[in-house]
Amino acid sequence: MKKLKVLLDFIQLSIIGKIEFYRNVILKLIENPLFPTPDESLETAKTVVDALEAAYLATKDGSRTAISTMHDAEDTADGVFRNLAAYVDRIAVGDETSILSSGFHISKQPASIQKPDIDAQDGDNSGSVWLVARAVDKAGAYLWQYAKDTLPENEADWMDAGISTQSYYELTGLNVACKYFFRVAAITPTGKTDFTSPVMKVVS
Repeated sequence: MKKLKVLLDFIQLSIIGKIEFYRNVILKLIENPLFPTPDESLETAKTVVDALEAAYLATKDGSRTAISTMHDAEDTADGVFRNLAAYVDRIAVGDETSILSSGFHISKQPASIQKPDIDAQDGDNSGSVWLVARAVDKAGAYLWQYAKDTLPENEADWMDAGISTQSYYELTGLNVACKYFFRVAAITPTGKTDFTSPVMKVVS
C-alpha cells in the first residue's frame, strides 16, 4: 500500500489562500499531542503569517516596493510551513488521521478540480493581462471575472471579463499602474465549479 505523505499543495495558493491555510495549520497544531515539538516554533509561524498579512494589506497602494516586500514575506512564510510540513510528515509516518489533524493535506487526495489555480501575467500590450488557469477535466468553457483596486467583499461586486473555451484569456483595456484582482470558474457537464481564490496583479 502506498505510504501517505504530506502535500505541499499550499505553495500554489494565492496570498489570501495561504494566509487562511497557514492560520488553520497553526490552530490545528496548537496543543496537538501528536506533534509536541515542531521543527519551527508555532510562535515563529504566527509571526511570519502576521507579517505576510501586513505586507499584503500594504500593497493596496499599488507600489512596486510594497509588492516586492509582500513576495519576500511570502517566501519566508512558505519556508517555515515547508519545514512544518516536513516535520508532520516525519512524525506521522504515513498515518492519515495524524496528518489530517495537523491541518495539512495528504497525498491520496486528488488535486481539486473545483478550484483550478490561476495566474496573471503581463499581456502582449500595455494595459492587458494574460490569465492562465489550470485546465479542468471535461470543462467546456471558463468564466473569467475581475475587480479593480480592492478585493470585493460581495459576489455582486465582481465584474465579468469574458468566457473562453481554453484555460487562458487575455483581458485588455485595463488601467496601467492600477491593481486588479482576477478569478475564474470552469463550466463542466455537471455545472459551474467554484471560483478560484483570487490573484492580484498591478497592470503594466
